[in-house]
Amino acid sequence: MRSPKELTRAEIVRAAIHFRWTRKGAKWTVIVGERELPARPLVLEAAGVPPNDPINSHQAVEILRRLGFETRYAKDQGEMEIEEKEEPSEKESGSILEMVSAVTREVPEHEWERVPADLSRNVDHYLYGSKRTDQ
Repeated sequence: MRSPKELTRAEIVRAAIHFRWTRKGAKWTVIVGERELPARPLVLEAAGVPPNDPINSHQAVEILRRLGFETRYAKDQGEMEIEEKEEPSEKESGSILEMVSAVTREVPEHEWERVPADLSRNVDHYLYGSKRTDQ
């Protein structure tokens, strides 16, 4: 048994030829030839180590990337895809005061009434329960 960190590209390719994986849901996969295979199990198979080897998926992916393989990460089905927005330019975003004002305008008036009048003076009391400062 070798350390997975000592594997060569040829050993990964050789292991991939006969590799069979029936489980679903591997988050990290690797492309070897025409096949997409689970990254960690393939690395463990190529190294000849048992499945309970301490190498984790991220280490396996790093080994595969170092050897020149394409790796992929598959999101969970339940995860929401977050759309990336372009950052507004400095001219579009305005000053920090304008940004804060825009956000505070969205807060309903009845919510502002719930903010304690001494919040700025006693913020530690409201956040952490420390003694109030009465001045």
